[in-house]
Amino acid sequence: MKTIHLHPKFQLNGCSYTTEALIEHAYTLVKEGEAHEKSIGDFLLDWFATAPRITVRTSGSTGTPKAITIKKKQMVHSALATGEFFGLEAGNTALHCLPTHFIAGKMMLVRAMVLGLRLTCVAPTSTPIYSKHKHYDFAAMVPMQLRNTLDFIDCIGCLIVGGAPFSQGLKNEVAHKRTKIYETYGMTETVTHIAVKPVNRLDEIDFDKLNVFTLVPDVGISKDTRGCLVIDAPKVADDAIITNDLVEVLSETEFRWLGRYDNVINSGGIKLIPEQIEAVLSNLISGRFFVAGLADEVLGEKLVLVVEGTVDAAEIQKLLNSAEGLSKYQIPKQILVLPKFLETETGKIHRSKTLGLLTT
Repeated sequence: MKTIHLHPKFQLNGCSYTTEALIEHAYTLVKEGEAHEKSIGDFLLDWFATAPRITVRTSGSTGTPKAITIKKKQMVHSALATGEFFGLEAGNTALHCLPTHFIAGKMMLVRAMVLGLRLTCVAPTSTPIYSKHKHYDFAAMVPMQLRNTLDFIDCIGCLIVGGAPFSQGLKNEVAHKRTKIYETYGMTETVTHIAVKPVNRLDEIDFDKLNVFTLVPDVGISKDTRGCLVIDAPKVADDAIITNDLVEVLSETEFRWLGRYDNVINSGGIKLIPEQIEAVLSNLISGRFFVAGLADEVLGEKLVLVVEGTVDAAEIQKLLNSAEGLSKYQIPKQILVLPKFLETETGKIHRSKTLGLLTT
């Protein structure tokens, strides 16, 4: 493994480092730091070790969490692609507020070290920023962090958001924010995002480009026989990645995401894509929810709406009956309420396990 060079303009929490000094600082973080700082220290020690690969954990949102190994050079290529796509330059400021034990958090550090960003690291809490006094050119968050910092988000120039569904309600709240906000598409196996989609300032975008993901450099796409996305990104993945994401491929560099193949509901011979139904319902229901199919003797699968919290099912049913944008087949046949959804390690709704609570 070649020595990984540290960009001379890289800074961590206001301090510049040589490689040797950063390794020494990493040891200090592991020994004396808070929990999130220990994770940063552990990763930096792994990064500068001679091994050519890093071990990372998948989130488990679409299956059992697992450990996979990724080549460090693939992480470097991912960082360079992000830098090229967003026009990041050495000396730009960046905020790191994600857990470093997952790939998204690791990649914020790699981007900073490779591109020469001045990185500020804070604890990965649900409220990572509290004021507008410090400006960041670039940052990454999960939707919950964005929602909890809406009053201060203008201090960020460009924000990428991923790791969990980006609700229509939240998109409405950020529609006119000054910050350029992008929803990301990717996974651990693709070393975070391989495509991004703008979610605000949409009046600046051509109408036919709305709700469209654009690929970062050096990524190719196609569809398999199921209509699912196949990703060919040789600089970040050794082999083509066959996903379970139903898509509409618009060009060599653009696609629309429709939903998950493994979530499709066959109700009386009608195939329903939950994510499309949920996009409409997100304008009516403020809390967390999802739609799913439960076994039914007549229909095969019955479309149901599962809502979290203490809600009045009758009131929700009234909203459903008057909802625009849904066909009669897309209106849930039953509303089920649970006090608390089960989640993955990264806070995403674990649909299958949550449904298990209803059938046991």
